[in-house]
Amino acid sequence: MTVCYELCGTLTSPVYKMTWRPQYRSSKYRHVFGKPATKENCYDGVPITSSVHDNHLCAVNPRFIAVITECAGGGAFLVLSINHTGKVDPHHPKVSGHRSNVLDIKWNPFNDFSIASCSEDTTVKIWDIPEHGVVKNITVPWKELQGHSRRVGLIEWHPTANNIIFSTGYDYQVLVWKLDVPEQVIKNPVRSISVHSDVVLSMSFNTDGSRLATSCKDKKIRVIDPRSGVLLQESNCKTHKASKVLFLGNLKMLLSTGNSHWNHRQIALWDQEDLSQSSYSENLDGSSGVLFPFYDPDTHMLYIAGKGDGNIRYYEISPEKPYVHYLTEYRSLLPQKGMGVMPKRGLDVCSCEIFRFYKLVTTKSLVEPLSMIVPRRSESYQEDIYPMTAGNRAAVTAEQWIAGLDKGPVMMSLRPGSELDSSAEHPRGQPGLSPLIQERLDGSPTSTDEDSSSTSHVSNGQLDSTHCSPPGTENELRQVFYKQQEDIRRLKEQLHQKDVRIKQLELEIKNVRNSERS
Repeated sequence: MTVCYELCGTLTSPVYKMTWRPQYRSSKYRHVFGKPATKENCYDGVPITSSVHDNHLCAVNPRFIAVITECAGGGAFLVLSINHTGKVDPHHPKVSGHRSNVLDIKWNPFNDFSIASCSEDTTVKIWDIPEHGVVKNITVPWKELQGHSRRVGLIEWHPTANNIIFSTGYDYQVLVWKLDVPEQVIKNPVRSISVHSDVVLSMSFNTDGSRLATSCKDKKIRVIDPRSGVLLQESNCKTHKASKVLFLGNLKMLLSTGNSHWNHRQIALWDQEDLSQSSYSENLDGSSGVLFPFYDPDTHMLYIAGKGDGNIRYYEISPEKPYVHYLTEYRSLLPQKGMGVMPKRGLDVCSCEIFRFYKLVTTKSLVEPLSMIVPRRSESYQEDIYPMTAGNRAAVTAEQWIAGLDKGPVMMSLRPGSELDSSAEHPRGQPGLSPLIQERLDGSPTSTDEDSSSTSHVSNGQLDSTHCSPPGTENELRQVFYKQQEDIRRLKEQLHQKDVRIKQLELEIKNVRNSERS
């Protein structure tokens, strides 16, 4: 409201004029809501670990879900087909090759059949998961990384370089490993980064992997050159004690969660080039659980989930002040101990799903999928909420990255049928190729008659099931069934999209004909 003065004879009287300002910020994500899965679509009876380590404890990709489990004598984690919902067999085979508790697990972003784990036994191990899932206990890893002197608490794959993984442990070291070497046991890391004075609590890469941000038990945030190990920036803020840190895509900002001077849970934003003072901070509540931040660079949405909470707050991030715009909050009575996140290429775009969590509910031994959905009436593909996103192909090789090359991620479209999923059919083969095709590319001798009589039909990077050997056990048969159900669902989605497109084209033709007649 502005006040102006007009002269009325000898009197000066105020005249009030209203200045209109928008009360709300326009956003297509204002009405995003959380939709929990029904009981039959949850994973029931999962023996979730009782570890107090503040990690996600769960890892997800479009084919499998992995959960760190309680295990007597050694450490183990469970790997299930993403469609294997309902009651889980208490005797389901596990990946159980560690000698002590498993603390963190991460799927290879470029190979859906490769997963890394770290443990209190001071090792990091890389595992090959069979195409049809885990049908018997797996105890022998593909690679074993030995270099830490104390337990290893965190692992992180490089976001664009193939076969590069980072690990950090209670020896305060961050080790960089190159996996495409002939040795099965690797004892010499590519780089050892020694800039921390205490245990590292979280690690996060920027979009092209040229910067690594860490939060430490000494409550400081650091930005490091991951290739050289040089410390570039270090925070020294007394009013914010950081526990988790996250790069916010290409915004050149960091987000941290932690506690204020008065022990309130707090989020803070930082300029990645200047960590002397936060750009923004906000106190959330007085609870004690660690806040897990998740960021979607495609929608610029930030999700904050508290350990031991049932609620998830979500915000929209903008590059201009005030930076953080609160949207709303998902509330639930089921407290989460950890969270897994599905990559964007595994979402259901037909239902306008833009994010999917997998909540670990220890009180019910339950893993509950939670979909974040943008309400739209149309069932057609929504181009505006699904921009090009990071795919599952590496931008550079390990050798190129070590030599100094940085590249952004290889992008893909989420439109059904527009981009074939190039997930590796075999863990050590080329992405998107089956063992038979991989064998032929490697130059294995095959006769012309065999080639003509046993031609392999490939659909979306997968061999036709009629050319695969029949399953030998009940578990293998069950895994084949789940895989076929997923193929049927995917084909139905593609058929629906084509039907919608046909109707659109028919309508356009009709409009053109009407305009010609007129």
